Amino acid sequence: MRYLFEDYALDTDRRELHRATDVIVVTPQVFDLLDYLIRNRERVVSKDDLLNAVWNGRIVSDAALTTRLNAARSAIGDTGEKQRLIKTLPRKGFRFIGAVHQDDGRTVPPTGSAASGVVTPNHTLTPRLSIVVLPFVNIGGDREQDYFIDGVTESLTTDLSRINGAFVIAHSTSFTFKGKAVDVTKLGRELNVRYVLEGAVQRGGNRLRVNVQLIDAETRAHLWADRFDKPMTDLLEMQDEIVARLANALDAQLIEAEARRAERSPHPDAVDLCFQGRHSLNKGRTPENLAQARCFFERASALEPENVEALVGKADIDLTTATTFMVDDRDAHLAAAEATLIKVLSMAPRHARAHMSFGWLQLFTRRAVQAIGESEQALALDRNLATAHALIGFAKVFIGRGAESEAHIQQAFRLSPRDSSAYRWMHWLGVVKLILGAEAEAVDWLRRCLEANRNYPIVHFQLAAALALVGSLDEARAAARAGLALDPAFNIRRMRGLMLSSDPTFRAGSNRIRDGMLMAGVPER
Repeated sequence: MRYLFEDYALDTDRRELHRATDVIVVTPQVFDLLDYLIRNRERVVSKDDLLNAVWNGRIVSDAALTTRLNAARSAIGDTGEKQRLIKTLPRKGFRFIGAVHQDDGRTVPPTGSAASGVVTPNHTLTPRLSIVVLPFVNIGGDREQDYFIDGVTESLTTDLSRINGAFVIAHSTSFTFKGKAVDVTKLGRELNVRYVLEGAVQRGGNRLRVNVQLIDAETRAHLWADRFDKPMTDLLEMQDEIVARLANALDAQLIEAEARRAERSPHPDAVDLCFQGRHSLNKGRTPENLAQARCFFERASALEPENVEALVGKADIDLTTATTFMVDDRDAHLAAAEATLIKVLSMAPRHARAHMSFGWLQLFTRRAVQAIGESEQALALDRNLATAHALIGFAKVFIGRGAESEAHIQQAFRLSPRDSSAYRWMHWLGVVKLILGAEAEAVDWLRRCLEANRNYPIVHFQLAAALALVGSLDEARAAARAGLALDPAFNIRRMRGLMLSSDPTFRAGSNRIRDGMLMAGVPER
């Protein structure tokens, strides 16, 4: 069922709120609140009615209810002062007073309302992050491979639906196009999606090649393409690996595509701004990129205070700022991140990235065991969240189990070898090697990190330490200068007094890193 009012549409089947062509992100409780008010628009609903319908009768404070009502009003362009659509009747309750048009063609104005006018259904709403995965083509014609190819298509459709905010056409629909020539623009209009993913599979000897391409349905532009070439061993294991790699790569590509769309919008909304913020973070963790990302997330929060993606983005910026020693007041940023993530998880308890970020926070507030548990919870919600595997590996060195770290981080690379966050995993493994006293291996991993993304100041300083410890002082000093070019205010004093673990190996390794930085010429204060 779709309920249309003014230029908004509430789709109860997809659980989406639209304004014109845009999807407005709201929390599940705010959506349920709007849904209940609109369905019961012929009468005044009491506070108890809302608590029973939305909170299943749980005790909720007046302040919490008011917050959700304000969020619902904000989502549909209303305010507590105007009460144009949601009216509060003192000591009685609340009522939706706007004219509503249902998708069966009936205009249903509320009884006794002064509102009038009919809203024409808008059938051209195209959700952001909307995609159809077409059945992959079997190039070799070997019918025995069909089950594998269909399995890749179906699993990929399921895994893409785990991306926050994504709208993915069900595989039962996409499979109706199997074996047919498809006009992607016509298909995009027919299915109301922005993106089309095509793929082809070819077997040659004992190897299997998979080619994929992501297409903008409106412009026909090819946004991204990749090829996977794997030996024929365990087909089911290969299917899982291919699906994971595709899902992770597409997550980053879709964010970049949506951020570019948002740049062209004269009036970006909260969702547009969140895409731009995440894209800025993906470019590298420099003070400049973090400041740019924070600006986008702050603007999104100003428009929509309870936007979960904006809150998670701001928490990640605080965490990065604190855990890469960009500021002196580390504790203030960690406290801010913790408060934000607790709020997010109370609103969206199944948000996988929020759980992972909370684990990252716990790791740097001397709760490494809990950090591992939180990361495992994130993986239970999203099996393709490769960074959670890497974070578990990094956390192991904090509890004296550094010998296990590399296996976890390598699992992240198997899931998503070209991930936009892969440089962070290389960084973490380099730090693990430094703490374990394997300085030569640390040099290799930290260099690989910087080859993937040079915009990461702390890695330059840690590489400087590793090079100094292996006796390459000239290279160490050059690495220190490169770090200072990105973060001129960095100094070793920021790292002093930070004992994140009582494990003796970890403490000794941390002291060696600081000694190496001093040898490389990193400023002490």
